[in-house]
Amino acid sequence: MKRAYLVLAALVGLAASPMGPARAATVNLDFSGPNVSASLVLTYGTTTDAKYPSAFQVTGISGTFTDTNNGLGIVNAPVNELVPVVFSTPEPGNLLAPNSFSRFFVASGLSPISNGAITYDNLYWPNGSVQTASDYPPSGGLFDIYGLMFRINGNVVVDIWSNGTDERGIADYGVAVATSATSLDYRPGGLTVTVPEPTSLSLLGVGLLGLVALGRRRAAG
Repeated sequence: MKRAYLVLAALVGLAASPMGPARAATVNLDFSGPNVSASLVLTYGTTTDAKYPSAFQVTGISGTFTDTNNGLGIVNAPVNELVPVVFSTPEPGNLLAPNSFSRFFVASGLSPISNGAITYDNLYWPNGSVQTASDYPPSGGLFDIYGLMFRINGNVVVDIWSNGTDERGIADYGVAVATSATSLDYRPGGLTVTVPEPTSLSLLGVGLLGLVALGRRRAAG
């Protein structure tokens, strides 16, 4: 029994260790809105944005995306990969943009105020985003106003961002779908997201701690 207890304790220590890959975590996010849905699994580690220590850099993604607006007919398209951040320069008056601020340029179809680009930063805010644009006070949500960008169907990109939370604490999300040639769909809001489930690593730690406690009780008995 003592040997089994030591093995379990070692496993718990590995699960709780702050070093290396053990700190990697995953979150499951389900977005839904008018004719749009996404089921995403995000992976992130300990690396945060250089300006905002509470914003974690997303390192991996998988899942599916659906958008039937504008006759697109995208149904459960596999998510291929994140669009890498390119560290673009924000507008001169925007002093709050994260270090990871990036632009994806689209040749046609976007609103003139977008200056021909969709912004993103691929940051995950587990405790809610702060204000990240000098001219846009709202905050809150698991992403910020720039959002997370990923690829589907080869050359199609999808960006999902948070518009901030309302007085009830509920976040509103928007989505843009495009290629480098044209905008395919742009929904400034209307999407909601489910509460993330516990990470698999956290569940492992809780389960192992329970086994250790059970071993202690049996040894005492």
